[in-house]
Amino acid sequence: MAKKIPLRQCIGCGEMKSKKDMIRVLRTEDEGIMLDATGRKNGRGAYICPSLECMKKARKSRGLDRAFKMSVPDEVYDSLTKEIELFE
Repeated sequence: MAKKIPLRQCIGCGEMKSKKDMIRVLRTEDEGIMLDATGRKNGRGAYICPSLECMKKARKSRGLDRAFKMSVPDEVYDSLTKEIELFE
């Protein structure tokens, strides 16, 4: 039997892609919102494609706000955008 590939939906473009191809954004109680490079940390995760285009869409549609059921300040989107620039 073929191994199942875990799929996740991008909060920017809304496409379903393999978990490996995406960046996990994490919300924790103590540290707030950050990128989870390992994908292993505890907390509520949302996934986004490693592209600035998707980050723009997520920001416009407030994708993180919906994923984390809270309002996300613009500074968080700014710092995530900077970190995603490093991935591209």
